[in-house]
Amino acid sequence: MLQLEEIVRTLDGLPRERRAEIEREAIQYTAHMRWVPNPGPQSEAFACQADELFYGGQAGGGKTDLAVALALECHQRSLILREFKDDARAMGDRLVEIAGSRDGWNENIGRWRRGNQVVDFDGLPNEKDKQRHKGKPHDLIVFDEIGDFYESQFDFIVGWNRSTDPNQRCRVLCTGNPPTRSKGLWVIKRWGPWLDPKHPRPAKDGELRWYMRNAEGEETEVDGPGPYQVEGEAEPVRAKSRTFIRARLKDNPDLARTNYAATLAALPKELRDAYRDGKFDASLKDHPFQVIPTAWVVAAQQRWTPRPPQGVPMCGMGVDPAQGGKDRFTIACRYDGWYAPTVCIPGSEIKLGSQGAGHVIAHRRDDADIVVDMGGGYGSGTYETLVTNRIPVSVYKGANASMKRTSDRKLGFVNKRTEVYWLFREALDPDQLGGSPIALPPDPELLGDLTVLTYEVGRRGIEVLQKEKVVEILGRSPDKGDATVLAWSAGPRGIAPMNGSAQFGREQRLPPPGQRSGRPQLDLGPRHRARR
Repeated sequence: MLQLEEIVRTLDGLPRERRAEIEREAIQYTAHMRWVPNPGPQSEAFACQADELFYGGQAGGGKTDLAVALALECHQRSLILREFKDDARAMGDRLVEIAGSRDGWNENIGRWRRGNQVVDFDGLPNEKDKQRHKGKPHDLIVFDEIGDFYESQFDFIVGWNRSTDPNQRCRVLCTGNPPTRSKGLWVIKRWGPWLDPKHPRPAKDGELRWYMRNAEGEETEVDGPGPYQVEGEAEPVRAKSRTFIRARLKDNPDLARTNYAATLAALPKELRDAYRDGKFDASLKDHPFQVIPTAWVVAAQQRWTPRPPQGVPMCGMGVDPAQGGKDRFTIACRYDGWYAPTVCIPGSEIKLGSQGAGHVIAHRRDDADIVVDMGGGYGSGTYETLVTNRIPVSVYKGANASMKRTSDRKLGFVNKRTEVYWLFREALDPDQLGGSPIALPPDPELLGDLTVLTYEVGRRGIEVLQKEKVVEILGRSPDKGDATVLAWSAGPRGIAPMNGSAQFGREQRLPPPGQRSGRPQLDLGPRHRARR
């Protein structure tokens, strides 16, 4: 759409009579509206037909006005959410300003009501706060600053985006800047075609894409609205449309001509990238006690190549099993420091332990060491089948005690779960001798799994966030992250390839005696040989 400046220049160039006619038509067309969107992206967002719209990018693009104006102009029952309720109530003050009166505004409870029209304002600082909105229908649901919410909160609350009025349109609006905390990484995945530069099917701003959930509850992209027949559903299901429209400061004349741009330019770099430039691939500000820094994982994903290093065999497999239910049977395969894309099989397809073992065997190469997570009991069938077939398996139980210590020998670990994650953290450290050997597939979900964990240091040592808490935060099991660190926890690291190609890591798996041609050997004397 034309920018506001271009429209003004065009109007100025028209004859006086024609310009007056256009002005009368514009006033007549918008006379019933208490708020009129600015030409450009804000107007496009206001008229967007998507079931789920993300309007975001730069700060100052008019996101708050769009949210409250849609509630005033187009909807009967609206819910506007922020991370904290005080911020949500501030949006209520803006709604009152647009409405032109404080009549109907109850600041104490955060509700504006006038006739049959209701707008609720609330905050969700904790993941469990989503339960307050269970069973409360709203035809407009707004998540302002969407990167401040957990994915589980979003998925839960949008389930009540509905209306009993057949003439009332229902939609979800998300506004915000690029996420500056790891809890918001899911946003980039959900709107991947618009935000992820490496997405296989990129989309243009405003382009509609359709999504639905299959029988296993996994979201998939489909070709159109449908309807589609889903296994287990009696009636055909229609897909929901989704899009993204980029908000820009220059398209908002209320702020573009002020000194706001200079204010954004003075921010620290990570905030400047997010708020001024709207970069969704900008570095994130980590939690002070985050186990694995986001930048380390991003760097490992940037090192990744579609194929493993030549001559390096598979040496480790991490298996996070599932048997039935909504979780996935997940396998991570490691070729020294290089990881293959994670294998995920719906848990509903794994009815027997032998089926899980079959998937492990099918993906195993080069007699790679296998580690199976037995903490929840779901891996017992897979483990027993592998052992019966004389395939060596290492058992992992996250709650078990750990005897290891950090690389500097200063601290121990409260349990095995903390140990494997911390050792993986140390392996990702770019400041180690030779740099990090790890290369991870560029998977936003894996990035979220590895960066969501925080830790505490107590008298017994380091302890990472319990898995139950992680599941509560993510709204799903961190199976990709768990399988990845398990694959690193056993098996050799730093294989010396026999073809002379560059080796990864610091440890070496040596060939058997007699095949070590060209490698110098040290004889430390008979006492050393006797000890060995």
